[in-house]
Amino acid sequence: MSDQQPRSQTILVVGGGISGVTAALEAAEAGYETVLLEAGPSLGGRVAQLNRYFPKLCHPTCGLEINYQRIRKNPRVKVFTMAQVDGVSGERGNYSVTVKTSPRYVNANCTACGACAEASETKVADPFDYGLGETTAAHLPHEMAFPMRYVIDPSVIGTPEAQKIKDACKYDAIDLEETEQTFDLQVGAIVWATGWRPYDPANLTNYNHASLPDVVNNVEMERLAAHDGPTGGRITRPSDGTEAKRVAMIQCAGSRDLNHLPYCSRICCLASMKHAAYVREQYADAQVDIYYIDIRAHDKLEAFYNKLKVDPQVSWIKSKPSAIEAGPDGRPVVKGENTITREIYAAPYDLVVLATGMEPSVAGEHLPVNTGQDEYSFVVPAQPAEEGVAAAGVASGPLDVSMSTQSATAAALKAIQAVAGPAR
Repeated sequence: MSDQQPRSQTILVVGGGISGVTAALEAAEAGYETVLLEAGPSLGGRVAQLNRYFPKLCHPTCGLEINYQRIRKNPRVKVFTMAQVDGVSGERGNYSVTVKTSPRYVNANCTACGACAEASETKVADPFDYGLGETTAAHLPHEMAFPMRYVIDPSVIGTPEAQKIKDACKYDAIDLEETEQTFDLQVGAIVWATGWRPYDPANLTNYNHASLPDVVNNVEMERLAAHDGPTGGRITRPSDGTEAKRVAMIQCAGSRDLNHLPYCSRICCLASMKHAAYVREQYADAQVDIYYIDIRAHDKLEAFYNKLKVDPQVSWIKSKPSAIEAGPDGRPVVKGENTITREIYAAPYDLVVLATGMEPSVAGEHLPVNTGQDEYSFVVPAQPAEEGVAAAGVASGPLDVSMSTQSATAAALKAIQAVAGPAR
């Protein structure tokens, strides 16, 4: 394909989190047909699961809803949920993409009336709450889901309950016969915005996340503090529902560690400070201890650190705890050495929050797209550079929300340049 216009000027964005949504909208509002794929049942990704996010500590509903309105108003954006890339062939300006869709069992007739959920009896772990709570097998992904459409857990398909759910729907929106499907797309450029997943705390065997219910990670803490979370926004002990007033935040849980994640994930220190603020807002007599290697609060966000630092009920302990064990009363006990005072401590808490880092969601996977991955599995341009593929947001490296949107805008521009110019 020498010195000719690309055959397709459609841009494919893979991943419907904040980065993917941003990239798709930027490309569409610049005049390009855009297809947005999301593997889950709704858009928003990890940001939708946050209680608040920096820099203004806004509820994510605010920023996401603005973007959803932009999608509704822009006919150039086509959104497919429960969809992921199964294969890619071709080159810049002429990619053939096979998309695989998983069954939702609920079609576009759904009005989100909730009758299917009322008819559902089976309870399943709620993935939106990272399994901290339960939901019915027929459920809305979350209260601000886009699209606002229910989904049915596969565990009840083929059971009498599934038929009961179908019979409860007045709009013929339940399709129990839906199966996995594939379809093909012709696109000129691809933006890879597949995001991240929290590092698995089960790998940190000395911290006993799996066996101690009052040891949670940072994303679980966001759901405990959220008004639509499993506790209605009250920060309580998962073990018995009592108030969590003595709380430990453990920084770099698995990060900056050659045995786990060797790199800094950028957002963890600030997330723990935000969590300390959540606790202090709820409980005037709370005590929060932050165990840290060093504090990384970049640029203007250092002001948040300075504000929290003067709170007499927030203590800063320079230490990387060696272990968390169950105390005589079942409460988690954090053990280690204060590296400044050399004091050996064994401190009991109502709740311990592990600041686990971010790893790319594609870690350990072979990408179907012609690009590369660095030693940490973040997506990078292949060598020689593949001009038709760009990475956006945390798929490309650890970023916070504002940086992810900036990265997504840059990726959209790269995709536009790839389809607007002559193919090589």
